[in-house]
Amino acid sequence: MYIHMFAFRFKPEVTETKKHEVVVAIRALQNDIPEVLETHVGLNESPRGKGYELGGVMKFADSAGCQRYNAHPSHQKLLSWLLQLIDAIEVDFSSL
Repeated sequence: MYIHMFAFRFKPEVTETKKHEVVVAIRALQNDIPEVLETHVGLNESPRGKGYELGGVMKFADSAGCQRYNAHPSHQKLLSWLLQLIDAIEVDFSSL
């Protein structure tokens, strides 16, 4: 199993409506990209979030599946508008 974790800090101008649109768009990737086995994403409720307002986890069979996801046109289309709205951190690892 291969895990892709991410957290976003939204730019100040991003509305609550747009934040929810981001959650929906990320969840939809599982329908378009066969390598995505599971997707869990939502707005952060932790008081210890250090400004990160959204968190998520995706599961893949292996690292190669995650790499194919990264290059997939649906993911690239999402990134084309998402990256201008966020500061992100990502962590990828194999889960034994």
